[in-house]
Amino acid sequence: MNPQSQKTILVVEDEALLLQALMDKFETEGFRILGAPDGQAGLDMALKEHPDLILLDIVMPKMDGLTVLKHLRSDAWGKTCQVIVLTNLSDWQKINEAVQHRAFDYLVKTDWKIEDVVKRAKEKLGMA
Repeated sequence: MNPQSQKTILVVEDEALLLQALMDKFETEGFRILGAPDGQAGLDMALKEHPDLILLDIVMPKMDGLTVLKHLRSDAWGKTCQVIVLTNLSDWQKINEAVQHRAFDYLVKTDWKIEDVVKRAKEKLGMA
């Protein structure tokens, strides 16, 4: 794949095994992949690297995902960055808050296989 056309995905996830599994799967699908183990590291990396898509957990150390999303939306680049929330929370209040901050999608981890998450990301990036 041409490096210029390669899409970058940032996975912000504090569960190390899931972070690695997502990173490995997206990498085998031809994406440039970045990973962050907590919200603060994820926000810093997003603002520095400007990935094409962010997979964002909500419950994380240092900064939760909704706070990361609020900070992203207050940044010039971050206002329009593509975000899919991927979490174990199926709390309607959190879902509503994520939607208000223009998350593209809200996926509950237990309801989705990694292949489905990849498919959803490709759809969002216009690659499906």
